[in-house]
Amino acid sequence: MVEFSTIECKEYTVVHFKLDEPINPEDLAKLNPPKVNCTKGIIISGRGPIWLYCYLVHYYHMTKFVATYDPRFGGAVVVESHIPSFKPGDIIEIGETESMDLI
Repeated sequence: MVEFSTIECKEYTVVHFKLDEPINPEDLAKLNPPKVNCTKGIIISGRGPIWLYCYLVHYYHMTKFVATYDPRFGGAVVVESHIPSFKPGDIIEIGETESMDLI
C-alpha cells in the first residue's frame, strides 16, 4: 500500500512515501507512518493525494515544524511551525544528495 522511508538530517527528518498502488481514503486507518524525533522538524515527500498529505501533516503536528517537499522550489515549504526560526511559507533548501533520495 504505502511504503515509507526516512532520511535523518541535523534540523529535520525527511519522511518519504511511495504508493505501490492507488489508495482509498479508508486506507488511512491502516497507515503506520514512521516514528520520528519530535525535537526536530519534519519534511514530507512523495507523490500522493492531497488528503494523504493532510493526514501526515496532522500526524506529525507535534514536531518543531512540518514542511512539504516541492521540487519546483528546490526545497520544502514550511506549512506549520511551533518555533520562530521557521515560519509558514519559508522554503528549506534541500541539498543535491538529499533531493536525489526524494525522487
